Amino acid sequence: MHIVTTIAGSDSGGGAGIQADLKTFQELGVFGTSVITALTAQNTLGVTGVFPIEVDFVEKQLYALLEDFSIDAVKTGMLYSSDIIKAIAHIIDDLKIPLIVDPVMIAKGGESLLQQEAIEAMCTSLLPLTTIVTPNIPEAEALTGKKINHFSDMKEVAQYFLRLGVQCVIIKGGHLTNPRYAIDYVFFKNGRSFSMQSPRIQTKNTHGTGCTFSAALTAFLGQGFAFEKAIIEAKKFIQLAITHDLAIGNGHGPTNHFAYQLHKDSCEVKIHES
Repeated sequence: MHIVTTIAGSDSGGGAGIQADLKTFQELGVFGTSVITALTAQNTLGVTGVFPIEVDFVEKQLYALLEDFSIDAVKTGMLYSSDIIKAIAHIIDDLKIPLIVDPVMIAKGGESLLQQEAIEAMCTSLLPLTTIVTPNIPEAEALTGKKINHFSDMKEVAQYFLRLGVQCVIIKGGHLTNPRYAIDYVFFKNGRSFSMQSPRIQTKNTHGTGCTFSAALTAFLGQGFAFEKAIIEAKKFIQLAITHDLAIGNGHGPTNHFAYQLHKDSCEVKIHES
């Protein structure tokens, strides 16, 4: 049995964070373990409160897992503070397993989920240890201080991450203005790059898309998939989760974590070499 770990915040509404990660792990046949960095009071309408976990207890959770389980891959989501980021990086530095970083900064409703001083800690402590980082465009801009308007900007931002030590950068294109397609761009340390194109779904129910995509990626890498295969299958997972949404709640509803197993043969992702 492959075992993977998510280090992230708890979403009481169940659509993002630890809850979305564990649902994704379960659907993809890996055993999910977790380290909770913060509790949030939230639903599809927004976040009404954040309660960070003490750093020493975050460490205690992760050490407890490492003492007992052989973990195949780790992902991080909402890390909240620079102290938590540094503590996690210190422990992960000795592990020789894939690390997927989803640099969660802002909730769907606009609430900040990462303290400003934590951005520097992420760039100096965590990203140098990272296998794959999965920012959306606003997150990539915030981490690098560079504005993304064109593909050339995206390449420049990707190079910034790669110079830090990241092996692969996936810049998610959901914030691009293309009305027909959702296009994600993938950049590797060896210079290769490609894009993944799928139809853009007109829906407000996209809560937890970043968490779910990175969790699927973690599950596939934890099972030993090659990078490109894992990335493409994770794209299919989130595409289907958005396409067959659950229409739950009165705001930005969650995606459908059941959809991949039911519809995966019907999903096509077009790959374009850059």
